Amino acid sequence: MDKKMTSGQIAKKAGVSQKAVRLYDEKGLLKPTDYSEGNYRLYDEASLKILEKIVALKQIGFSLEEIRDSLVTGKAENVKEALKIQLKQMEEKRYQIEKVILSINRTLERKNDELDWDDVADIVLNVSQDIKADERHFDALKHTGKEQDWYEKIYKSLNIRVNEKVLDLGCGFAKLWRNNWEDIPKGTEVTGYDLHGSWADDFENFIRENKGRLAGGVKIDLQFEDLEDEKTWRMINKDKDYSLIVAHYINSELKDPETFVERACAVLSDDGMFSFNGAGISSWHIFFKNAFDEMSIKAGFIEDGLKEQERMQNECMSMLQRHFKRVEKITLSNMWHYSDVCELIAKIKDIFKDQEKFICKYQDKIESFFLKKIEDEGEILIEIGSSFWHCYKR
Repeated sequence: MDKKMTSGQIAKKAGVSQKAVRLYDEKGLLKPTDYSEGNYRLYDEASLKILEKIVALKQIGFSLEEIRDSLVTGKAENVKEALKIQLKQMEEKRYQIEKVILSINRTLERKNDELDWDDVADIVLNVSQDIKADERHFDALKHTGKEQDWYEKIYKSLNIRVNEKVLDLGCGFAKLWRNNWEDIPKGTEVTGYDLHGSWADDFENFIRENKGRLAGGVKIDLQFEDLEDEKTWRMINKDKDYSLIVAHYINSELKDPETFVERACAVLSDDGMFSFNGAGISSWHIFFKNAFDEMSIKAGFIEDGLKEQERMQNECMSMLQRHFKRVEKITLSNMWHYSDVCELIAKIKDIFKDQEKFICKYQDKIESFFLKKIEDEGEILIEIGSSFWHCYKR
């Protein structure tokens, strides 16, 4: 007969506290095999092996619920797949931690002893924005890898000329320039503005390390300033008359877009162009509305979303027309390729975050619909477009 161990003894052997053993009992992970005459919990050698397994799985990041439901109870049919999922989750956590460390270090270097609680809020905001931007970026790369590079398309749409004087407002990681580095025409001068603690810090290093590959006379300068601070615009005004001003993927971060546009207009040359991408109609909404209609699923929230997007687009157009004589909307598009239904469902859930119950209700029907399309056509192709406003003073 196996020797029985008390909760204290088994806890000591596994290197955990008695409180942890009691918790695992309450959570249904580690039940006593017996009780003493005094009603104390007793455990055997098999219990110790389970406890050691719990400790090991906790150390690599599994929650108690995951351990109970998928592993300890024997429901995990594929341990390798469970570990792969856990590895991905831990890598994402590491990535987020590294982002926070990087942002805190940059803030400390920039502010030194002049820190306040607003700086902490800025760190959280910058990290959140960077992570969201990265997620969108890698998602796009995964599904548009067969297409022309997105930033090459944007770059070509700007028709940059020799000796162009460019102001890039909110340049960030600056893929517009990185991805077209050796195609920047001779004599082009680019001045980029962004905040410290963003991906613009990395672009500063890129400029330093790659300036030797630029065409003759090309100059790229980077300024770290707040674009909603009047002081920043006093700096910009000292060297105005830019022939091209680019303000891409910044609209949602602006507290006062109209003042920003008005200031940009004031430093644009009379024959220059201001390129801005503000509110637009989501191609994703249109695609999923058409798909749900085909499935006979009523999704009123998509129609409501499209109406709101149209309203915001019209407001953006009107705002730009108040400051520019001519405003033209151009649409650039790429084809997104999907051959995995799960990834498409994940996209739906990401776009319509507040409709989780609705999506779960019809998930089987949605999966069957898209699975048949993939089986019939090999993959699902979705044309996704983005609108850019090209604005002129005359």
